[in-house]
Amino acid sequence: MTADPSSTPPLIELEGITKTFGKGEAAFQALKGVDMRVERGDFVAVMGPSGSGKSTTMNVLGCLDVPTSGIFRFRGVEVQALDRDQRSLLRRRYLGFVFQGFNLLARTTAVENVELPLLYRGEKKAVRHAAAMRALDQVGLAPWADHTPAELSGGQQQRVAIARALVTEPAVLLADEPTGNLDTERSIEIMQLLTRLNGEGITILMVTHEEEMASFARTVFRFRDGLVESVEHRARAIAGAAG
Repeated sequence: MTADPSSTPPLIELEGITKTFGKGEAAFQALKGVDMRVERGDFVAVMGPSGSGKSTTMNVLGCLDVPTSGIFRFRGVEVQALDRDQRSLLRRRYLGFVFQGFNLLARTTAVENVELPLLYRGEKKAVRHAAAMRALDQVGLAPWADHTPAELSGGQQQRVAIARALVTEPAVLLADEPTGNLDTERSIEIMQLLTRLNGEGITILMVTHEEEMASFARTVFRFRDGLVESVEHRARAIAGAAG
């Protein structure tokens, strides 16, 4: 008997997620009942003004924070019920992170920066190096493996940061304003790279305030006042986005 595809649980599901910071009169409710559903292989853009709840939601999705109430399922597992160590394990095993500021170690080569997550896992040096070189090759930077961040352009530094996120072979890439520090041309190059990685099977969740960058995504969640205001499912708008 063939399983009904529609019965397959989504990769990520949020139901009625709330998040309150502080207590009593100082309490602030950042999330007021967020519902989200992300399918495997989707490319999602999360948009909204400052204070809309998008960053708090990304922190919950990245297992960096826990909701005050509601249900967060990842591959069918209720994440909000896990303890800190289990959440940390989930984060290290399934998630990769890319930030606006690159967060590279200045006096360390590109390949050594990419190796870091595997160093924390206790992998042997030869294994780390081989995996890091594969990841750099994925982002087109293998020839620059021995360069330090100061010897790389902003776009190249962000590629190193993406390679570092890829080296653990994550199921999901969470990108927080990944083009925020780049000019338009470099930004589009990074978005084309993310599009290609998405085509290779990685689910991408990206916070951006730029409509041009969001047009590379297939699903757009717009946040306002701690809630999802709208969800758009659309074809990619930019020519060459699939390149």
